[in-house]
Amino acid sequence: MRRTLDLVRSIAGVAVLRVAAASAGSLALVACVVYEPVPQTAPSTYDRAWAAAIGALQDQGVTINDQDRAAGVLRGARGATGVTAVVRTRPDGRVQVEFNTTGTSPDPGLVERIGESYNRRMGR
Repeated sequence: MRRTLDLVRSIAGVAVLRVAAASAGSLALVACVVYEPVPQTAPSTYDRAWAAAIGALQDQGVTINDQDRAAGVLRGARGATGVTAVVRTRPDGRVQVEFNTTGTSPDPGLVERIGESYNRRMGR
């Protein structure tokens, strides 16, 4: 009788342990939370090029007088030198940026420095 009672207790103990383990496992799974990644929208290539062109002109001391984003044209001046930046999307989807100067320029390297500033801002 004693053996039977011990056997029943051990069977009941194993069952209780199994139920406890299953409950703990279920609770652990319920506690897990999976968050959806937040969608990140990067600026378009055109937006980056436009912002980099503005920054490059400002880096070189050009005062921007006119911004026509829809046409992709920036106009400014540094002293007596007029500076124009044109940002275009090409048919293949790439963006082209041109920098030009007009007027008398005591600084012949201005366009090259603006181009270098632009490339730095674009991470090139």
